[in-house]
Amino acid sequence: MLRNRNVPVPHTATVMHRRIILIAALVASAGTVIMLASFKHRTVPSDGPVSHCPVPPPVAEEPPKCVFMTVYEGVGLDSSFVLRTPEKVVLAEQRGLQWLVKAQAPDGGYGAGSHARQDIMDPHAVSADPATTAMVAMAMMRMGHGIDQGAYSTQLKKAVEYLLKQVEAAPKDAVNVTALQGTQIQSKLGQNIDVALTAQCLSNLSAKLNDQHPMKLRVMRSLNTCVAMIQRAQLSDGSVQGDGWAGVLQSSFAASALESAKAQGAEVDEQALDLARDYQKANFDVSTGSVATERAAGITLYAVSGSTRNSAAEAREVNERIAQAKKEGKLAKDAPISVDALEETGLSRTEAEKYNTAYQVYNAAKQQAQREDVLSGFGNNGGEEFLSFLQTGESLVIGKDQGWKNWYQQTTGRIVAIQNNDGSWNGHHCITSPVFCTATALLILSINNDIEHLLAQGAVKYRGN
Repeated sequence: MLRNRNVPVPHTATVMHRRIILIAALVASAGTVIMLASFKHRTVPSDGPVSHCPVPPPVAEEPPKCVFMTVYEGVGLDSSFVLRTPEKVVLAEQRGLQWLVKAQAPDGGYGAGSHARQDIMDPHAVSADPATTAMVAMAMMRMGHGIDQGAYSTQLKKAVEYLLKQVEAAPKDAVNVTALQGTQIQSKLGQNIDVALTAQCLSNLSAKLNDQHPMKLRVMRSLNTCVAMIQRAQLSDGSVQGDGWAGVLQSSFAASALESAKAQGAEVDEQALDLARDYQKANFDVSTGSVATERAAGITLYAVSGSTRNSAAEAREVNERIAQAKKEGKLAKDAPISVDALEETGLSRTEAEKYNTAYQVYNAAKQQAQREDVLSGFGNNGGEEFLSFLQTGESLVIGKDQGWKNWYQQTTGRIVAIQNNDGSWNGHHCITSPVFCTATALLILSINNDIEHLLAQGAVKYRGN
């Protein structure tokens, strides 16, 4: 029988080979189905992930953003702590800032004028000085403007450049950032007030710059230079040399500047900061309610606002330590704040005494600082009154004190009512400069914009916990 040579005859081995391939394909398909089913139905045991399955775990939901967080508090903040800015305050802020930016000098600075010519109100008829420039720059930042964004970023950047140049040009052994003397601010607050306010401004700016920002390193270098100057000018009692008419305010702002600089990682000497705070607290006698006003021009407001500001962070730590100790059962729910109670939170006896004093000073001084007869200050509003109002308000926020809301409502009403028709503010004694007073008034009115920064500054860094 003839075979068709074009049709190959199947060989037995070839047929078996094809059957094996077909069976292997079926087995592989079944395995794939089983494996897919295992991915679909298998759950990860509670004791950990399955080692042979490199499937990434589900991404955890990001926790809600918070204003600040301490070791004890966790995430979140009562939204009632932040107040809505009243419309009349917003309008006053806008008018004030529009007036202020026009007062800038060609070199980027702002000036208050000399003590000898307090009658000069034209901002362009006076020399720029670091203290006034720092106050204006801080007001701009608090009102939402940055060196890279905002309607007035150009003006802010010029002001910051002016301050940095002043710091960088200062002699290495200096105790101030300027050779300028006899300004209104120096004569009334102290010869070295410029470096204190410049340091505060640079700390505030640093907090807004990330580590990769091209200005960050330069700002921090200048901040460390300012810190060193403040510490060189510190006297043995914790105050700053070179008192003006109300030197207690210079020392208070220097202490606040050290506190803020420390929060930004600057090279602050802990002993210098403690000494500066202790000086301010010592101006208030808790047992009698008396206030040392010898270096406050005899004005209670100036002294008690400094005492409040420089005990706020420690008073807040007391509240938070005691609350946590009660939560953990270390203290009874109704246990009062005392030295013994603070020892139970982990503080040494010496530390407990120190913090208890700060707590007592803060709570007594803040009450006096808000009394109507104390708020009158010198009898009418000068720049010193504006500064004292600012210190009290910031201390209440840093201390996470709910009483700040009442302060804000009362104080903003007072400030808005005395605004000039052109949008500026000016003092009626001592510091009369419209530039300095307008900047300080804006810092007071817009404090509600800066809650996050101020609370973070006072956030507790518990030692050893």
